[in-house]
Amino acid sequence: MFIHKLDGNWLKHPFWRTKFLLTDEQILADLRASDVDGVYIDVEKGEDVGARSGEPARRRPLISGDSGGSGISIVDRARLDRLHAQPISRPPMGNAVAFDPRSTTPLSVAREVGHAKAVVAKASRVLAGVFEQARLGKAISKGQVEPVIEDLFASIQRNPHAFNGLMRIRRENTSLYAHGLAVSALMIALGRQMGLPPDHVKEAGMAGLLMDVGMGHLPIDVSTILDDLSDAEREIVQTHTTLGYEFLNMGGELSEEVARVCLEHHERFDGSGYPNQLVGDEIGLFGRMAAICDVYDSMTSDRPHRPRIDPNAALAIMRGMEGQFDEDLLDQFIESVGVYPIGSVVRLTNGRLALVVDQNVDDYTRPRVWSFYDIGSRRVIKPEDLDLRLCKGRVEIVCSDDAAGFEIENFPAIREMVFNSACKALH
Repeated sequence: MFIHKLDGNWLKHPFWRTKFLLTDEQILADLRASDVDGVYIDVEKGEDVGARSGEPARRRPLISGDSGGSGISIVDRARLDRLHAQPISRPPMGNAVAFDPRSTTPLSVAREVGHAKAVVAKASRVLAGVFEQARLGKAISKGQVEPVIEDLFASIQRNPHAFNGLMRIRRENTSLYAHGLAVSALMIALGRQMGLPPDHVKEAGMAGLLMDVGMGHLPIDVSTILDDLSDAEREIVQTHTTLGYEFLNMGGELSEEVARVCLEHHERFDGSGYPNQLVGDEIGLFGRMAAICDVYDSMTSDRPHRPRIDPNAALAIMRGMEGQFDEDLLDQFIESVGVYPIGSVVRLTNGRLALVVDQNVDDYTRPRVWSFYDIGSRRVIKPEDLDLRLCKGRVEIVCSDDAAGFEIENFPAIREMVFNSACKALH
C-alpha cells in the first residue's frame, strides 16, 4: 500500500516520512507496534490495487474483515479463498547476501544502528546467563564471553559511534550486564582510538565487560537502594572490587590483565580511589581506561537514585574532576566519543534544542543534529535534519543544554523516537 498519511500526532509513531510505499516487513511491524490509530492510503499509487506493468490504477471498494461478504463479490471471494489455500511464495532474492555480523566494512551510523541493536539483544541474552551463574559461584569461561566481544569489536570497527550512541539513547540501561556491555564498547572504542593492537583492544573490552562481576557476590542488592548509599552500605559495596578479582582468578581462564581491572576500575590517578589508593602508573593501563569509561557510562545512564546526565555535560564534569583521571587517556576518550557525543542535547543559534544523531569525522564540533524543541514557544516541534557542517554561518551550536530544564513531557521517549527516526530517514 502507499501510505498517504498516518493518523495522529507525529510523536505517536517512529516514522520521519509520513508518505511512503509500504514494502518492508520491519516497517510494517513497527507501524503495527506504534500508537497510530489508523492510516490513509492512496489507491492511485499503491501496488496492491493496480498500477502494475503500466496498468491504470483500479479502484476497489474497501472490504470489511467480517465473513458476511458485504461489499465483495462471489468471484472475488472465490479468488481470495484460493489465495488463502496456496502457500506463500516469495520472489528470489537475486544476488543478495546475508549480512555478516563479523564484517568490519565501514557503515554509516544510520546503517550500523540496526546491527548494533541485534548485538545488544544477542549479548544481553548471553550476559544475563553469565552473570547469573557468576552470582551462584560458577566460574566464567572465556569461551562464553568471547563471542560477545567479537560482535562488539566488529560493530565498532564498522562505525565507532553507532553502538555507543545507541547505548546512550536506550531507556533500558539499568541492569548490571547492560552497564558492563556499555563499558566494554567504550573500552573497545577507546583502545581503537589509542591505536592498540586488535588483540589488546579485545582484551580491554573483555575487562570492561566483567569488571563488576563482584557485585553479584555482595550481601546486599544495590539495585534496590533508591537513595544514596549509607556509609556502611558504601563500605560493603566497595568490596566488589576484591570479590570480582578473586572470582575471575578462581576460574583460571581469563588473563591477569582482565581480572586486575575488577580491582582497579575505582582507583583514581591522584590516589583518591579504592581499594588500594594506587597513584598514577601504579594503576594498569586497562584500569585507567576503565575508570574513565565506567564513570562516563554511570553518569549518562539512569540509576534508581538519580536520572541520567546529558553525555556532553558528563564530559564537562569529568574534565572538572582534576587529577582523578589520566588526562592523556581522557583526551583520547573524548575524541573517541566525539566532542558532542551521539545522544547529546545542544542549543542552536536558531533558538531550538537538537539531538546529536551522527558525527562529522572531519569536524567533531559540527555534528549532524535533529532539532525537536522550540525554546521560544516551549513546545516540541516536528524534527528538522541539520548537518551543521553544511550549515556553517547559518546555524551553529551555542552550547550543550539539559532537556530536563525545559520540563519536556516524556523526554526519554521523545529522545529515543527522534534518534530512531533519524536513523530510518538517513539509512
